[in-house]
Amino acid sequence: MACQKSYWGFPNGMISTSIYVYLLLKWGLVGDMLINTYYFIMSVYGWFIWTRVNDQKEVTPIARILRSERNYLVMLFMGSLVFVYCVYQWFGLWNSSTAVIDTFTTAIFFQDVLMARRKIENWVFWIVGDIISIPLYLIKGFSLTSIQYLIFTFIAIYGYLEWKKIINKYPATVKR
Repeated sequence: MACQKSYWGFPNGMISTSIYVYLLLKWGLVGDMLINTYYFIMSVYGWFIWTRVNDQKEVTPIARILRSERNYLVMLFMGSLVFVYCVYQWFGLWNSSTAVIDTFTTAIFFQDVLMARRKIENWVFWIVGDIISIPLYLIKGFSLTSIQYLIFTFIAIYGYLEWKKIINKYPATVKR
């Protein structure tokens, strides 16, 4: 739904991530549970941001990442890595064969704040994270979730292409 600039993806995201948080907690996949908890929070934030209007205009138009935001994103990624590392250390999860990749993909997916802020680069992070997650969930034995991430990959590619059309159509409104 985000591909089409619809905010209804956010309440759907809240429902699906709530279900996943419960299931992942039940299965003992703490790292995956944490990122889905974060998705829930970002769905609430994104819904708030995307539904704001001022004089019938979107307050947050689709745009590119500003140069000034790049340092923030690097810090967010590094902070996410440190946070997930600490969680894995606390719960003793480093014995898993997928722990390092889990940490990396979780840090990639923490960039979801870009979706809420309608930055086109969010789709690149989704594509990379989804592609890594496909074999990761196969290794974990969650083949349906792996298929879901394959579908997410195609949705992210579509979303990127759609948002790129919008940016190309209205280049004067895009900040760099």
